[in-house]
Amino acid sequence: MQIFIHGLDEQIFSRPIHNITGLFFEDYKISFTVFEDKKIEVKFSIKRIDDSIHANAELTDIKNQKKYLKSESREFSSDLSEKDIIKLEKHVVNFVYLSVLQQLTNVIQPWGILTGIRPTKLLHKKLQSGISVEQAHNELRKQYLISDEKIQLMQQIVDRQLAMIPDLYTLGKEVSIYIGIPFCPTKCAYCTFPAYAINGRQGSVNSFLGGLHYEIREIGRFLKENNINITTVYYGGGTPTSITAEEMDMLYEEMYESFPNIANIREITVEAGRPDTITPEKLSVLNKWKIDRISINPQSYIQETLKAIGRHHTVEETIEKFHLARQMDMNNINMDLIIGLPGEGKEEFQYTLDETEKLMPESLTVHTLSFKRASEMTKNKEKYKVAEREEVTEMMEMATKWTKNNGYVPYYLYRQKNILGNLENVGYALPGQESIYNIMIMEEQQTIIGLGCGAASKFIDPITGKITHFANPKEPKAYNDSFEKYTHDKIDLLKNLLLDSAK
Repeated sequence: MQIFIHGLDEQIFSRPIHNITGLFFEDYKISFTVFEDKKIEVKFSIKRIDDSIHANAELTDIKNQKKYLKSESREFSSDLSEKDIIKLEKHVVNFVYLSVLQQLTNVIQPWGILTGIRPTKLLHKKLQSGISVEQAHNELRKQYLISDEKIQLMQQIVDRQLAMIPDLYTLGKEVSIYIGIPFCPTKCAYCTFPAYAINGRQGSVNSFLGGLHYEIREIGRFLKENNINITTVYYGGGTPTSITAEEMDMLYEEMYESFPNIANIREITVEAGRPDTITPEKLSVLNKWKIDRISINPQSYIQETLKAIGRHHTVEETIEKFHLARQMDMNNINMDLIIGLPGEGKEEFQYTLDETEKLMPESLTVHTLSFKRASEMTKNKEKYKVAEREEVTEMMEMATKWTKNNGYVPYYLYRQKNILGNLENVGYALPGQESIYNIMIMEEQQTIIGLGCGAASKFIDPITGKITHFANPKEPKAYNDSFEKYTHDKIDLLKNLLLDSAK
């Protein structure tokens, strides 16, 4: 689709225009200068009159000679900064642009103009400001064009989060810890996480673990010296159970010795996502260190699908390892499923739901496939045929119905670019079994310190809410060469943030 945009400053509006266009068209070309083969022309006008912004969009379908119009106005406070006024202008442009594209395509976007990852954070913010639930919902509906169905989902999730963590809004003086293990048995076709096939890399693994132990010790020392408690610890990756049982044992021992008030940490999770990494010896290590929240991720119960996406375990192995974990006292197991995997439709997804029902994990995250830019699947799209938008939407509805019928409640969600059907990823749990870490990482109410290869940290000012991002290197050699520097860079950020805010 060739689209000509007229009347907007490309430098300011290019990104939001691309974000909204991508909701409707998979292949498109945007130009802010006239070109001959345009199929759609959109003329914008945007004005500031007193303390309000007025925007108009006129879309012309060149081929069919049809026009679609939308106007919108928003008032703003006279003391608003120029930066915030421009942000509001982008919001209003998104509103009118999405509106005319919906008229053109007859495709209604249930998430409206939202293209960000964390919709529920927006609702939390509105409720924290003191407005009523009804007023918050009206603003989501009128200002963002979010459907009633999605607003109700957001409210369900916010309610469940506050039931699980009543002090959610006051945890800014604590931190959570993410520990990244960048190794997997193989790399999945849809994956863009820092994950490297572990076979033949023992030297890199040893060097990496030495750096990780150093990070844990130094960060733990700083937290102890400054009386900063930890809310949750999450081992992710990669697959953190790719390393040996002995290496896991030494790592958890380091955690227990280094972190403050370890007995008061609310939750420790180890993502044992790949069934082919789970052994009785590794489960015994988890038992030893009182860790019983793990993930065992089938993604699908169709063997052909697993082969196509690069997962080398069998369906039977997933089931076998789940039962082994149960026998060895793993009492809080999460499983991930993915809607829209190559070659799968409603029939295949229903089979996966039926197989999941035989196991009944404590929590279930239902992902919608996303074509991530750097993944093998995106680079070779022609090899991976996926379901159409309508069928993907129906599969999400199947998941919603299935979870409700089986006693699960939604407790967190996030969205991604290039996600099939412009849908979402939703975490469900049996009440009381929700992942506290998943809530903390999505709602951004406290600092998350990332340790390990490819681990991202988010330093959140407990007073202003301002977020500072910091990322460790994704490649093991780069991490091994510089882990001391990155550790002390993080400590400096913590000093400036947490200690200054305490004064």
